[in-house]
Amino acid sequence: MKIITIVGARPQFIKAAAVSRAFSSHSEIEEIIIHTGQHFDANMSDIFFEEMQIPKPHYNLDINGLGHGAMTGQMLEKIEKVLIDEKPDWVLVYGDTNSTLAGALAASKLHINIAHVEAGLRSFNMKMPEEVNRILTDRISTVLFCPTQAAIDNLNIEGYKNIDIKVSLSGDVMQDAAMFYADKSRKPDIDIPNNFVLATIHRAENTDDLQRLKSIIDAFHKIGEKDPVILPLHPRTFNIIDKNNIEIDKSKIKLIKPVGYLEMVYLLQNCKLVMTDSGGLQKEAFFFEKPCITLRDETEWVELISNGFNTIVGAHKDRIIKAYKEQKFDLDFSKDLYGGGNAADNIAKELLAF
Repeated sequence: MKIITIVGARPQFIKAAAVSRAFSSHSEIEEIIIHTGQHFDANMSDIFFEEMQIPKPHYNLDINGLGHGAMTGQMLEKIEKVLIDEKPDWVLVYGDTNSTLAGALAASKLHINIAHVEAGLRSFNMKMPEEVNRILTDRISTVLFCPTQAAIDNLNIEGYKNIDIKVSLSGDVMQDAAMFYADKSRKPDIDIPNNFVLATIHRAENTDDLQRLKSIIDAFHKIGEKDPVILPLHPRTFNIIDKNNIEIDKSKIKLIKPVGYLEMVYLLQNCKLVMTDSGGLQKEAFFFEKPCITLRDETEWVELISNGFNTIVGAHKDRIIKAYKEQKFDLDFSKDLYGGGNAADNIAKELLAF
């Protein structure tokens, strides 16, 4: 069985690495990896692949820095050529990026089976490009690997019981990755204070709306009066802050450059609380037994909210501070919400048995 895996961003490589390790234990599976280049990452050097124990891509399409339409179109064209040459049995895609949609579309038009990992997630916010990508990818896939029961419930509501698409509760490959890398974490080359809050901001809804961005920063300043806030900041967000003269009190907020995955795992292991607008970091907070305050108006990971590990506050300063002060969280992290680290094995076995 030949499987072509399509990835385009560093987080997808980390997820795919867990599945690749599962594939490697089955001699019947041959995996070919295509990197679309969607998110150019200077940190993805040879050392990155060696340290993370991630297979290097067989193809690098080097498509980045374009608008959604041009990027997806070029990916579709180049992926199609590889699929025609390689003639795989399956195309495997992850999540909700333009790479995900382009890979699924190319495979669909060539009548190649499509497996979608992280299927069934919904934010119910159609303004998010990711929401469009995940909905379209689900609909044209052959098998949908859902990380949670909530994802399966979403698909059932949308009528997937009446569509000839296999829906499987696989668990979440991000938990597989978190468990694998937990003892490989690495301390960032910075001074790390005690009892710090780990925060990230990157979503356009927060960074491109100055009112929301200033509100979040103001909340961090207030929180930093008691617990220092470590804020790894993407250069794009830093430039917005700098361009608009948004003041940062470095005695309360410690701005640092983006860190690698192993450094982020270290920060997760050692922080007291996570505050983020990242979908992935919400789950990683749970995996490393840390409560989370989500700086968004909605989340795909509703089970974290319903079980009390996470709370949604949007970008409202007062709500952020209130959630921080009250910290009404359930701290019983023994609950199995994401498959306990068996997702990759489940995916490999399901594809072999299909």
